[in-house]
Amino acid sequence: MRIKRKWLFMVMILCLMLGLVLIGCSEKESSDTVDNDGDHQITASIYDRGEVPAVEGTIEDNRWTKWINENVSANVKYQPIPRWESTEKFNTLFASGQAPDLLFEYSAGPKDTWYQQKQLMPLDSIIEDHSTEYKEMLEKYPSLKKAGTLSDGKLYYLGRMNEVTPIRAIFVRKDWLDKLNLEVPKTTEELYEVAKAFTEQDPDNNEEDDTYGIAISHQSARTIDQVFQNMGFVMRDNQIVRAWDSAVAATKFRKRLYQEGIVDRDYLNDSNGEKARKDFVTGKLGIYPVLLKWDQFAKNEYKSLKQNVPEAEIIPIAYPESPAGAFNPTFQNPVQMTAAVSRGAENPEDVIDLVDFLVKPSTTEMLNYGEEGVHHELDKNGCPKIIDGEHKEEVGYMTDAAMLSSSSFVTEDKCGYETMFNEDIPIEKEGLELYKMGEEVYFDLDRPYSEITHSEHMPQLPKELDITIGQTGDAINDLWVKAIVSGSDYSVEQALEDAKEVWANGKGPDAEEWWTNWYDENKDSAFLAKDIYDIVEQQQAQK
Repeated sequence: MRIKRKWLFMVMILCLMLGLVLIGCSEKESSDTVDNDGDHQITASIYDRGEVPAVEGTIEDNRWTKWINENVSANVKYQPIPRWESTEKFNTLFASGQAPDLLFEYSAGPKDTWYQQKQLMPLDSIIEDHSTEYKEMLEKYPSLKKAGTLSDGKLYYLGRMNEVTPIRAIFVRKDWLDKLNLEVPKTTEELYEVAKAFTEQDPDNNEEDDTYGIAISHQSARTIDQVFQNMGFVMRDNQIVRAWDSAVAATKFRKRLYQEGIVDRDYLNDSNGEKARKDFVTGKLGIYPVLLKWDQFAKNEYKSLKQNVPEAEIIPIAYPESPAGAFNPTFQNPVQMTAAVSRGAENPEDVIDLVDFLVKPSTTEMLNYGEEGVHHELDKNGCPKIIDGEHKEEVGYMTDAAMLSSSSFVTEDKCGYETMFNEDIPIEKEGLELYKMGEEVYFDLDRPYSEITHSEHMPQLPKELDITIGQTGDAINDLWVKAIVSGSDYSVEQALEDAKEVWANGKGPDAEEWWTNWYDENKDSAFLAKDIYDIVEQQQAQK
C-alpha cells in the first residue's frame, strides 16, 4: 500500500511538472509574436545618440515610444542603434538573425548592401493591400516611388519628401569688397584675385597682416571642389567620366593660394573646420565656403560675426565659373529614402501600419514639435514655434523617430523653411534675407548640378571594388596634397601622372567600366540631378 501511494504521488509530481513545462512553452511561443494584450509584436531600429535625459527614460522606452505604441496596431519594440556605428551594429544584427523588422538608416551604402544580400522585403504588394497613408503618398509623389525602386524593378525603400534648400554656399565679406573697390568674383580667376586682395590689402583697417582670403579646410574644401566639378566621376555629354581635368584645376587653384599665403598654411590640421569658422566669426576671413542650414548659420556663425564685428556685411555668391563650367551647389535631398523592411519580418502588415502612422502630418508635428501649448505654440500663420525650455529636454531627443516625416510645405503647402526664422529677432530677420539671396543665386536651373545626383541617391560599387577604389582614392588625394604643399619640388602635372598610375593599378578602369554599364542600364529609371531640378522647379512655383 505504501509503495502504491508513493507511485501515485510520483505520477502526480511528473504530471504537474509536465503541465508547467507545457504552459511555459505555450507562453514563450505566444510571447515571441504577441504582447500582453494579444497584439502582434514588431521591432524597429532607432538611432541612439546618447542624448536622452535620464528623467525621460531611454531611447527605446520613453514618452514618445509609448505614444507611438498607443496609436498603432502592434506592440513596437525598439532596437537602439549607435548613430555613428550603425553599419557595424546592423551587420551584427543581420548576422545573428536579429535584424529589426523596420530598418531606419540615412546612408545609402548600408541599405544597398542589404539589398545586394537579399535581406530586404519587396514592398509593392504589401503597400497595395494594406497601406493607406504611404500608398497615397506614392500616388501623389511619383518621385518617391522612383527613388525607392531598385534595379530589379521592385520597391524596397521607404522615404519622405523634403523642401529643397541649398545646403552649400560661398559667403563673401561685402564690406571688404566695397572698401577695396572690388566686384563680386564671377570666375575662379577673379575668386583668386579677390582672395589675394583680402589677404594683402588690410581690408579690416587695423594695419596688421592678420587676414586670410579664403578657407579651404574641411567642408570648405568640398565646396571648392564643387566649384571646379572635382567630384571624381561626373556627368559630361550624357556620359559618366572620371574628371581628371577638374582635379588638376582644383589642385592648381589650391596650390596657388597656399604658396602665396592667401590661406591658412596649417589648413590640413583644421580637420573639423573649427579654425576656419573661428577666423570667420572674428572677422579675419574674407571668403567662407560652407555646408550649412541657413537658419542655424544665422543663429550661430552670423550672430557671432555681428557681435564681434558689427559693421561686417556678408553676401552669398554664385559659384564662380571654373574651367569645367559654372555649377550649382548641393541641394537638400528632396526625396530622402530613410527606411526599409527586413525580409524576415513576420508581420509586415503591422510594419506598414506603423509606417502609415509615422508619415501622417499630425505625427510629424508631434514628433518634431511636441504638444501644443507645452512644447510649441502656433504663430499667426498656424505654424508651430518651439517654446524654449521643455522642448529640448522632452522632445528634441526623438528627432530620429521622425525619419519618415515629410515637410509640411510639401504635403500641406504651409510652414515652409522661411518660417524657421523669427523675424521679430533682428539677427534672424537678417538671416532670412541672406537665405532669400541664397535661393536667388543658387536656384539658377540653367546651371548644371555639380554632381551626378544627390549623394544619398548615388549607386554603390560592388563591395570589393568599392573598398579598393576607396584605398586608391585616398592614395591619389595624398598626391594632390603633396603637390599643393611641395612648391616647385613636386608639380601638379607630376601628381597627375602618378595619380593615373595609382588609378590604373588600383582597379580604376574596372570602376570606369562599372559606371558606364550602370548608367547605360539605369539612366531612365535612376533618380538623377534632372529629377532634383524638376522638384526644385515645382516647389519654387509653389511659393
